[in-house]
Amino acid sequence: MLTAAAPAHAADKVILAFGDSLTAGYGLKPAEAFPAQLEAALRRDKIAVRVQNAGVSGDTTAQARARLDWVLRSMKQKPDLVIVQLGGNDMLRGIDPAQTRANLSAILAELKKRKMPVLLAGMLAAPNLGSDYARKFNPIYPALAKQYGAALYPFFLRGVTGNPKLLLKDNMHPTGPGVAVVVRGIAPSVKKALGQAGIQR
Repeated sequence: MLTAAAPAHAADKVILAFGDSLTAGYGLKPAEAFPAQLEAALRRDKIAVRVQNAGVSGDTTAQARARLDWVLRSMKQKPDLVIVQLGGNDMLRGIDPAQTRANLSAILAELKKRKMPVLLAGMLAAPNLGSDYARKFNPIYPALAKQYGAALYPFFLRGVTGNPKLLLKDNMHPTGPGVAVVVRGIAPSVKKALGQAGIQR
């Protein structure tokens, strides 16, 4: 459940990737998963970092909320940044957005209490769920990011959703090249959040 993509070094910054199957790397080899590809991209840019994979396929925000304390206690080093990537399974199951918001709020509140900087990766409701659901679900992420002072990446799958060449056969999860697109999109936000975290400390 909790793995690092490269050997640990005390001087490395630590990013905790806390999410669902999109973080875990569903259907992919470990080196193709989001945490490994993000770490590789940051290291290419001369940023000494370890990205720990705390993604669990199928996790709802409620399940992630329940395991957060265990994940944090399992870490040997306090993370310099936590990427919170959750909510897709809530949306696919049609869970009341109010519950999703409450669970994400609790997660962000706990991380803030522990003084752990956060980059919140947003999700958008699928069109087939209707406009009413989207009106309730989509604003969750920018509102919570503002409330808790977290950095925001508005849509984790930007550039991937709707492109069958970048998706597995289930048409939901990215392929290895699809994850590369995700990483290219989110990397600038990660670098900025890491820099701000350094200033805060």
